[in-house]
Amino acid sequence: MTVLVTGATGHLGNVLVRNLVEQGERVRALVLRGESLAPLEGLPIEIVSGDILDEEILRFAMQGVKRVFHLASLIAIRPGKDEKVWQVNVEGTRNVIQAVFAAGVKQLIYTSSIHALRRPKTLQVVDEQVPFDPESPAGIYDRSKAKASLLVHAAATEGLNAIIVCPTGIVGPYDFLGSEMGLFIRQAMRQRVILAIEGGFDFVDVRDVAKGLILASEYGQTGSTYLLSGEWVTLKEMLHRVGQLSGKPFKVILLPFKMALRLARLNTILGQWFHLRPRLTPYALETVRDPLRVSSALAQQVLGYRPRPFEETLRDTVAWWQSVCFMPAPIR
Repeated sequence: MTVLVTGATGHLGNVLVRNLVEQGERVRALVLRGESLAPLEGLPIEIVSGDILDEEILRFAMQGVKRVFHLASLIAIRPGKDEKVWQVNVEGTRNVIQAVFAAGVKQLIYTSSIHALRRPKTLQVVDEQVPFDPESPAGIYDRSKAKASLLVHAAATEGLNAIIVCPTGIVGPYDFLGSEMGLFIRQAMRQRVILAIEGGFDFVDVRDVAKGLILASEYGQTGSTYLLSGEWVTLKEMLHRVGQLSGKPFKVILLPFKMALRLARLNTILGQWFHLRPRLTPYALETVRDPLRVSSALAQQVLGYRPRPFEETLRDTVAWWQSVCFMPAPIR
């Protein structure tokens, strides 16, 4: 029997595929037509080109499958409505669930997000008791992931062995297509001065999340949600260590939040005008100022999840960016 991974070329997707192959699993990867296959190059897997919005492709991809890891989604950090994000994240997930039921697949592991949960207004520890928030004012991404999570949970009540996993901010090597945080780290490594704000986030190693997904498939309880967190780190501290690890320390200038917010709004407008994808947006700023702290106690207790120290993650991430061809090694 085969394991199907949607979103297989993504940062988490390709690392998950690598882990599954190492365990001797037969892996089928669903990837978008025309998308670079570089993240999966050399891996002994079956590639199916298609889209989770294509029900016919999904029916084909589900043939002979025992387990589905559903990772495919779109991330949006710009304000305003984005129908494509809702369509892929919600309707695409609905299609996957229907295809799983129709094909008689035994298990669905859905990768949601910590942002799908209701955001706290004060400093508190977030765990699995915090509900999904499909009405979140934070943005379309948060609402879409919450709604999709509720669809998966509903499927579990209808008899599907479905499990939801919510990682925090994913960082790590094998970031072939360039995640938001990966590109931020890469940019920092190439500059002498970088702007940042006071704040931080809970960052987790991509390799630990991939392992957590597999542990959830082995030990998770049907209908359950597990939070996969790592370590809360300030942006200033993270950037300082990136400079040290890269061998090219740079200056970090902390902007007052109000000034950064004005720049983020201008950045968003310019991005819309010139069809660019800005990384500095009001959503991104609010995220790193978010007071949440995330507990992975349940995942550790039930699944045996053990996240590594973030220092190790940063070291390996910097080394990986230095090793790829478009990021020359620093001069020591």
